[in-house]
Amino acid sequence: MLRNIFCVLSAVLLTLAPGRATAQSSLEILLKAVNEGDTATVESYLAKGLDPNTADAEGNTILILSARSGKLEMVSLLLDRKASVTRRSPHGDSALMMASLKGHLPVVKLLVERGAQVNHDGWAPIHYAAFEGRAEVLNYLIEKGADKNAVGPNGYSALMLAARGGHVEAARTLLQWDVDFAVKGPGEETALKIALARKDAELEKLLRRAGAVD
Repeated sequence: MLRNIFCVLSAVLLTLAPGRATAQSSLEILLKAVNEGDTATVESYLAKGLDPNTADAEGNTILILSARSGKLEMVSLLLDRKASVTRRSPHGDSALMMASLKGHLPVVKLLVERGAQVNHDGWAPIHYAAFEGRAEVLNYLIEKGADKNAVGPNGYSALMLAARGGHVEAARTLLQWDVDFAVKGPGEETALKIALARKDAELEKLLRRAGAVD
């Protein structure tokens, strides 16, 4: 399937960029425009028939790439051109997951408004936000219905992931939403046990104040 996408993309880009040495160089130009937020260039490609779900060699769509780098205008353009807000990379990453990971709250909001899923099996946006300590994103996702106690494939909840990273503000945000601090991982570890293992006194104090016990 990916090979077919490249074939179609090559034909479009060669038409758009006559005189370019190869389709590969044209693809590089497109991806450069996406990464730099050059909406004029990308819009001209789309107007000529470029698939808005075009992906790079790793299977990341240009929407996912734009969301990851926080390019709000580019994300908006691609969504207007019917880019799939639910498409995921071969690694399972969606545009919302990558925006959540990087803490790009305006992009997160736009994606959710356009129908991005805040809950699904496996890793979810809330896990990615917790892993990097994105407190504002966590608050917004839960406001929009994210499962605050969802457990990821490694058996960790968002609170446990925040604790593992030492992200006190993210943990504080989650606790304000009354998350379950007694969830246990595959090794019977809790958020408190993770904090104790890290010797993180501030996080330990926060969790104990919320009611966590050894």
